[in-house]
Amino acid sequence: MASTLSPLKPIERPLALGEQVYHKLRASIRDGLIAGGQPLQEVQLAEQLGVSRTPVREALRRLSSEGLLASDGRSFIVPELTLDDVNDIYEIRSLVEPAAIRHVARFTTSAEVRRPLDEALQAATRAHEQGDADAFRGANIRFRAAWLALVPNPRLVHIIEQYADHMQRIRRLTLDDYATRKIVLHGLGRLAAALGTGDGELAAAAMLEHLGQARVAFIHAVGLDDSWPAVLTTRTDPGVSP
Repeated sequence: MASTLSPLKPIERPLALGEQVYHKLRASIRDGLIAGGQPLQEVQLAEQLGVSRTPVREALRRLSSEGLLASDGRSFIVPELTLDDVNDIYEIRSLVEPAAIRHVARFTTSAEVRRPLDEALQAATRAHEQGDADAFRGANIRFRAAWLALVPNPRLVHIIEQYADHMQRIRRLTLDDYATRKIVLHGLGRLAAALGTGDGELAAAAMLEHLGQARVAFIHAVGLDDSWPAVLTTRTDPGVSP
C-alpha cells in the first residue's frame, strides 16, 4: 500500500537578479535619484550594481516598456516630463479615480473605516505646517493607499496603480513647493469630508476637482507654464476649479 505523501512546502527562492536590478532602478527613478535626461548605459550600471550586463539590459527594457525610460541611441534616459505627459496622466486619472472613489463612499461613514484617511490627512496637515515636504509626500501616499484599499473592484485598482510610479515621480518633483502642497492639502480635506458623508457622487465630484487643481499646480511647479499660460489663472486659489 502506497504511503500518503506529506504536504510539501514551496521552495523559497530569492528574486532573480534581473528582477532585483529592475526594482532598484525603478525606485531610483521614482524617488528622483536619477535625473531627467541623464543617460543610463548598461556597462556603467552593471559596474555600479556589481552585476553582469544581462540583468541590467533586461531591467532597462522592462522600464522602457512601462514608459519610465526612453531609448536614446545606445543608452536609455529618464524622459523629461512634458505638458502632454502631465495632461495624459491626469486625463486617465480623471476618468478612473472619480469612478473608484464613488464606490468607496458607502464604506466610509464608519469612523473606524475612515481612521486611516483621517490620520493621513492630519499627518499631511502637520507636515505642511512644518514645511516638511518628505513627510507630506508620505502622508499623501498613505491617504491614497487608504481609500484605494476600500475599492471593491480590483481591476479598477490595477488600472489606477499602473500610474503609481509616474505619480511618485511627479510628487518628488513638485511637492517641495509650498503653494502646490497647499492646493493638494485642500483637495485631500475635501475628499475626506465628502467620504465622511457617504455620498458617492459628492466624493466623485471632490476627486475630479482635486485632480484638476493638482494638475494645474503641478504644471506650474515643474515649469511648464510657457506651454500653457492659462494655468496661472487658477493655481493661486484652491477654491477655484480649473
